[in-house]
Amino acid sequence: MEFVEVREGSARILVPKAERIYDAPVFYNPVMALNRDVSVLAVSVIKPERVLDALSATGIRGIRYALETPAGEVWLNDISEDAFRLILKNARRNLGVEGEMLGERRFVFRGEKTVVANHDDANRLMAEKFRYFDFLDLDPFGSPVEFLDTALRSVKRRGVLAVTATDTGVLCGAYRQACRRKYLAEPIRGELCHEAGLRILIGTVVRYAAKYDLGVEVLLAYYRDHYFRAFLRLRSGAKKADRSVSMLGYLMQEASGRFEYETGFLPERVPSHGPLWLGPLKEQEFVEEMLTLTKEKALAHKKTLSFLETLAEELDLPFHYDTHALARRNGLQVGKLADVIDALRETGYRATRTHFSPTAIKTDAPFDAVIEAIKSLK
Repeated sequence: MEFVEVREGSARILVPKAERIYDAPVFYNPVMALNRDVSVLAVSVIKPERVLDALSATGIRGIRYALETPAGEVWLNDISEDAFRLILKNARRNLGVEGEMLGERRFVFRGEKTVVANHDDANRLMAEKFRYFDFLDLDPFGSPVEFLDTALRSVKRRGVLAVTATDTGVLCGAYRQACRRKYLAEPIRGELCHEAGLRILIGTVVRYAAKYDLGVEVLLAYYRDHYFRAFLRLRSGAKKADRSVSMLGYLMQEASGRFEYETGFLPERVPSHGPLWLGPLKEQEFVEEMLTLTKEKALAHKKTLSFLETLAEELDLPFHYDTHALARRNGLQVGKLADVIDALRETGYRATRTHFSPTAIKTDAPFDAVIEAIKSLK
């Protein structure tokens, strides 16, 4: 296997040389550097003692956790023999300490921090380490659903579960039956699909967690590029689980673009989309702490700061209006997004940009007021 060196954050790792990233024997995606930056910032704010990167591949995420966050014990795991060997190689390059083999499948580096490289199926490892980790990171290729049960039993009852889903086509309704199978939810197509897909993902975790009398609080959840990402703090107790379940509901959208949503165990109107999470997508203080840290750290992706600034400024309300889609649906001409936002603010409504689309706004204005704001810019 031929390697090239990549620098990301404080880490310098070897990755397999390949013409296309999907052809490499061990997967490394440079586009996900921003995802890993945000994860490093999140772990730095949360300050967990024990961290698991359950699906490590090259080891870059877990190695960055060891180098750049306060975590005292970091586990890196992969089922692939090639990945395990590469994790060991990269750990030695970055940690600067010798380690020891514990059995056939586990290698431990003991220095200022403890780093454990593990060669196993992620579900088997998480089943073994029951209620062990303060922060557990699931970053799979595709859907995280097959790992949720064991992850929710491996993370502590007041720990944090970080979940990535890259099956955006499924969650956004391109593969409707697959969404029904994997997430037991009805997706939506069109301009609301990315926010609805993220909320379906969170809603699925809420339903899985409720089985174990665990509630869920969203520290931060977002959509970017080809993936969804959510940092979810667990809360122990049946009442906390009931409260989280009570924040699930359904989305309805008309041909004009007007949307409504309702909480409830079952939808009252048909057609509807969900069940999905209708609660907050961020804790403002958490995002602001991450922003402060961003300015202090040498991060890998130059867009990390501007992305977090957008998340911090965005109104935290369910769903958004895409001005281009509204214009197309209603035979209107659309002006500049900033002018639409200003027009809404001048009439007393709150309005901001949203990370879900460069042509969309989050606002507490009703549908008719948004349409009037667009019309007023002729």
